[in-house]
Parts: sequence; C-alpha cells; structure tokens
Amino acid sequence: MSGRRRPEAPDPLPIAVADNHTHLDLGWEDEEPAEIGEVLAAAAAVGVDRVVQIGCDLPSARRTVELVDRYAAVLGGVALHPNEAPRLAAAGGLEAAYEEIEALAAHPRVRVVGETGLDFYRTGPEGRPVQEESFRWHIDLAKRLDRTLQIHDRDAHDDVLRVLDDEGAPERVVMHCFSGDGEFARACVERGYHLSFAGNITFKNAHALRDALAVTPIDRVLVETDAPYLTPHPWRGAPNSPALVPLTVRAMAAVLGVAVPVLCEAIGSTTARLYGSW
Repeated sequence: MSGRRRPEAPDPLPIAVADNHTHLDLGWEDEEPAEIGEVLAAAAAVGVDRVVQIGCDLPSARRTVELVDRYAAVLGGVALHPNEAPRLAAAGGLEAAYEEIEALAAHPRVRVVGETGLDFYRTGPEGRPVQEESFRWHIDLAKRLDRTLQIHDRDAHDDVLRVLDDEGAPERVVMHCFSGDGEFARACVERGYHLSFAGNITFKNAHALRDALAVTPIDRVLVETDAPYLTPHPWRGAPNSPALVPLTVRAMAAVLGVAVPVLCEAIGSTTARLYGSW
C-alpha cells in the first residue's frame, strides 16, 4: 500500500462480537487478499472472534463455501449481487447461476442469502427489471431454505421496501451496510428488520447514519466491516479488515448512549438469534 500506513490494532473489545458482513476473499485495490488465517487471528485478538463471509458472485460464492468448511470462525452467505444479475442475464447465464447459488446456499454453514437487493447507483434503468427479478428470487430462496436475508440497498430505499412488502419478507432480514436516514430506519424497524452499520458511521459527515442508529432499538443493531471497504476513522482510505470493528462499535455506543459492554452483549445476542451457533 504505497504511501499509506497499515491500520494499527485498536483496543480490544470487552466482550467479543461478530463482523456481520465481510469479504475475506477480496483484496484492496490491486492487492492480493490478505492471508485469511492471519486476518481472523488479528480480529480475534481485539474481540472480533466470528465473521460472516459474503460471496456475491459465483466465484466468491464457491470460495465462501470453501472458507466455511475450513475455518470454525467463519459462517457464510451467498447470492448474486444486484449489479451481477443484469450482467449474467445479458450473457444468458442467469438461470444457471440461480441453480448454483441455491445449491451452495443449502450448505449447513451458509446461514445467509445475500447480499441481494437493489442498486440504482451502478445499474441504470435498463438493468433494473432484472435486478428486481433477482431480488424477488433471492427472497423466495431465503424463505424456502430458512436463511437470514442480507440486503444491499443503494439509492433504492423505497423500491427495496416495496419489493419486500410485495413478496413477504423472510422471518429474519438484515439491511447490510445501512445507508438510510432516521425515517428509513424507522420504516425498517417497523417491519421487524435489523440494521447493520459499517465503518462509514464514523465519518465526519455521516450525520444521517448516526440519526438512523439513534432511532434503532439496540436489539436490532449489528456491526460489520464490508471489508476491504468502508474503513472507519481514523483509517479511512486504508484497507479495512474485521480487526477494525472495535472502532465502529465504540462510535456506535457513543451514538446510542450506552456503555460499550452493553452494546457488545446486545450485538452478540442478536447475532446468535439471526445465525445460530458457529
């Protein structure tokens, strides 16, 4: 990482938590992914002893299943990312991809269908019907397999809720890397959804995210990295990793007005309720 320091380990959390959403198989910019055993050990040393690894295209979904079989600290999620579905449809491969994702999602250590949803930032109007079709398919898969649904929502708040309302949401829904304001947070909470916050809640200008967290009940809150992206302050611009979760947890506790151990306990209870035992 030319010209930039590697993030230093933060102070450990008093009670261990899980990183709700990470991409261990992805490298930062043009770098190779970090050695996964080292990443997990560094995270465990600061109180992040479990992770949910997310594969959101076919190669990363296959890799996710390999990782959950190899590492006891890793559970998995698989899906076709909203921006992946139009690409596969254009190539004539969407139906075959659905079949493979369904087979991978049946693995007993894959507890998540996701990330799925809608992304109106990177996909234009021409690709949105396929995105919505894919989202609906993944909602149905989560219900059929009794998996927690993790949702990617970028610039599509109203449409994400519309589709979930139309289809009937699964029992367990997580808004991954929550990106809305307080009003949207309330709409999600009213529907029984959980909100997962990433390192961008620590950014100076993230007032809307902090407003959203402030109106979210503590038993609906999760923390994630979305690593290698969204690195929390003061390491913004460097590669993220699960070991930096304590920075986000402490920022979240300050917004919620609770002690860090109280938030850690709540995150742990919610994580167990959503994903079961590692």
